[in-house]
Amino acid sequence: MNASETLVHGVVVTHAPDTVDPIAVVEALRGVIDPELGVNVVDLGLVYGVRLTLAAQAGRGDEGDPRCGTTRAHVAMTLTTPGCPLHAVIRDDARVRLARLPEVGPVDVELTFDPPWSPERICPEGRVALGWDVPSDTVLERLPLPNA
Repeated sequence: MNASETLVHGVVVTHAPDTVDPIAVVEALRGVIDPELGVNVVDLGLVYGVRLTLAAQAGRGDEGDPRCGTTRAHVAMTLTTPGCPLHAVIRDDARVRLARLPEVGPVDVELTFDPPWSPERICPEGRVALGWDVPSDTVLERLPLPNA
């Protein structure tokens, strides 16, 4: 399998040929809102990486169902703090949103705190959503990603 890497909204998506569009996956994850901050998990820098692989018998419903998923999605993400009381809500929302994509079958969401999240991970869009000033000539580098 020849995997490719695509950077989408600061998230590295590793994907095999013939898997779901990496942009669609990250856009779905942008719908997951941190309830305490009111900003999506992608812009907050909580998503460390996504791995998309072909899934054998990955579908849902009947085998003849054209909506049967063929892509397994593995998301490595964190939370703003290990003690976040809403960890299950955020993780489940990510699973549900990805499972709604017609080409996606099994979805695994791994919560990790290594490396720990810090505000430096927030992208410019997230900083604006939080009301933080971002100079127009500032480019924020993404921190190194753990293996997803």
